[in-house]
Amino acid sequence: MENITNPYLLAAIGTGFTFLMTTLGAATIFLFKKEMKQSWQSIFLGFAAGVMIAASVWSLLIPSMEQAKDLGMIEWLPAGAGFILGAVFLNVLDKILPHLHPGSEEPEGPSSSLKRTSMLVIAVTLHNIPEGMAVGLAFAMSTTASGSISLAAAVALALGIGLQNFPEGAAVSLPLQKEGCSKGKAFLYGSLSGIVEPIAGIAVVAITGSATIVMPWLLAFAAGAMVYVVVEELIPEAHFSDHGHAATFGFMAGFLIMMIMDVALG
Repeated sequence: MENITNPYLLAAIGTGFTFLMTTLGAATIFLFKKEMKQSWQSIFLGFAAGVMIAASVWSLLIPSMEQAKDLGMIEWLPAGAGFILGAVFLNVLDKILPHLHPGSEEPEGPSSSLKRTSMLVIAVTLHNIPEGMAVGLAFAMSTTASGSISLAAAVALALGIGLQNFPEGAAVSLPLQKEGCSKGKAFLYGSLSGIVEPIAGIAVVAITGSATIVMPWLLAFAAGAMVYVVVEELIPEAHFSDHGHAATFGFMAGFLIMMIMDVALG
């Protein structure tokens, strides 16, 4: 029973699942002969945005406030401050690391001699950091007596993130092939873009340890980072083409599925 409630083991299982879904998504490169249709890309990007927004609210911000209340803190303070810090953290990474978003022609961040393929992988890897943190924290909190996240809710979060990681893996490997990578390399890079999730998930559990006082801050931090990704990248990319309506309905589907899973399982 001790192993089942080990936070490191649970965080590894949860983030391992989300990494597996990224890998399966990247493997679709062996099924597609051409680039994914823009309409499907818009739907998948919208879906990912909907999942991340719903997860940020139900799986991160609300538990953050509940945990803060249980610890005798001002409920909104860790949630608000952590939320802002998460967004600032991603913004700083965006500015100091060269990266190229799928579908973009010009890279962002400082000028670099890195290949476009490398900068594509960096862009998605950056966005996977808060997702790994969120899943790792959720599973770690499910093992504490005072935790405001149940194991079922942590599983729901992992399922939601995993669902949106599948098209994300494809959204990395397919453009990499278009940039000139072989299918094997494109699959490998697409898969490895998700390896940061287990790393971030287990690392944040190791950092927090049994210090429950920092949990509300870190939950909100992950939420702020995820919302930053959605507003800064996913929604603009989803509406970049003429398939804005498809992206909107993809967002609504992702939000609804994540909300139902979290409420029903949590």
